[in-house]
Amino acid sequence: MGLLDVLKKLRRGSRDKTVLLCPRCLSPRIRRSRGFSGWLLPTTYECPDCGYKGPLVLEVEAEEE
Repeated sequence: MGLLDVLKKLRRGSRDKTVLLCPRCLSPRIRRSRGFSGWLLPTTYECPDCGYKGPLVLEVEAEEE
């Protein structure tokens, strides 16, 4: 997939079958923090497995089974 294909996909807002993962422990249980996160402040995420709190997450395409 070339850069142009990636940009086209981003432009369409395609979020086909993507999964968010914790950048520290790779857990799929990561969730958005509550409060002003994502509205007044940048979105932050929390991982209940390892305790990670921060603005970065891994977004990967889910494999079809």
